[in-house]
Amino acid sequence: MNAPTRTATLAVSALALSLSAAAAQASTLSADDEMEQCYGIALAGENDCAAGPGTTCAGTSTTDYQGNAWTYVPEGSCESIATPYGNGSLTPVERP
Repeated sequence: MNAPTRTATLAVSALALSLSAAAAQASTLSADDEMEQCYGIALAGENDCAAGPGTTCAGTSTTDYQGNAWTYVPEGSCESIATPYGNGSLTPVERP
């Protein structure tokens, strides 16, 4: 495996672990726990809403880590979720 492929594989693995941890934490939340919208972390088709022009809402993002698509995460965790393009954001972000 060449270096770029290995780096990409490690980045995807790290993201998967981050998203798994966030999902596990979300699944243990009670109805009283606060959630926040986190932009730029959803995989294609797995956003909760706001995926930009030409989309309707949940599940309509067209690319992984789309900067204008958000997913609910436990409050305070968004900006610590790492992606290959940087951490999650509380506001829409520009993505390449």
